[in-house]
Amino acid sequence: MNIDFFKKEKVAKMKEKDKDAVSALNVVINKIMLSSIEKRAKGEELSEGDILSLLQKTEKELIEEKSGFEKAGASYADKVQSLENQIATVKSYLPQMMSKEEIKEIILSLDDKSVPAVMRHFKTTYAGKCDMKEVNEILRSL
Repeated sequence: MNIDFFKKEKVAKMKEKDKDAVSALNVVINKIMLSSIEKRAKGEELSEGDILSLLQKTEKELIEEKSGFEKAGASYADKVQSLENQIATVKSYLPQMMSKEEIKEIILSLDDKSVPAVMRHFKTTYAGKCDMKEVNEILRSL
């Protein structure tokens, strides 16, 4: 996935007249562009893992915004529905998250089970496919 992929998706959603999906994709495209500029300034390239983390961050922000409107009351029901649609759009581009059992199996298969080594392994190999908090909790429970 790259910025061109999301731009094509946005055009497709515009043709379908899906305003919520277009809004969500606009946010994603803007975040990718900003992150790309920051990376280029450091002489780096935007990776697939960076894009996945941006998608996860966008999803969390939309969920927080939705909960704020839910607390505000019934008068914002249409905005809550719109945000739910945007969250669904962003989720559709995220990979399936790893289960606790999968994470545990991977940790047990590693030679070095120290916290820094395991966290580094998951961050480099499974970026965006697992919740790092969950990895940490599972590692400490072993």
